[in-house]
Amino acid sequence: MPRPVHFEIHATDPERAITFYTTVFDWTFERWDNAPYWLISTGDGPGIDGGLVPRQGPPPDEDAPLNAYPSTIEVDDLDTIVRHVRQAGGKVVVPRCTIPRIGWLAYCTDTEGNLFGLLQPDENAT
Repeated sequence: MPRPVHFEIHATDPERAITFYTTVFDWTFERWDNAPYWLISTGDGPGIDGGLVPRQGPPPDEDAPLNAYPSTIEVDDLDTIVRHVRQAGGKVVVPRCTIPRIGWLAYCTDTEGNLFGLLQPDENAT
């Protein structure tokens, strides 16, 4: 059964966001290689870890009733699940792309416009 394995926070000012989440939750951040991406460790025990990435577009409106950061769901076959997303009325908003040494990633929205990621692990991905 596919389960969430990763979440991602998009930030206009990554350093400010790191300070916020470190102060509030005591999460730790580690820059991944030389990329503008930080791995987030949320602690030991049940739960998932995530990442922080510079925002690619304008920030959400301050008066928006809800805003969230996407969870990523691990899947065995990304292409099959993407096909199921489309068949069920969802949309692919970022097509399959490579996360080197991690796997294959796509972002989709559900029928309500909620964003989520799909990850097919593959340590040989390039």
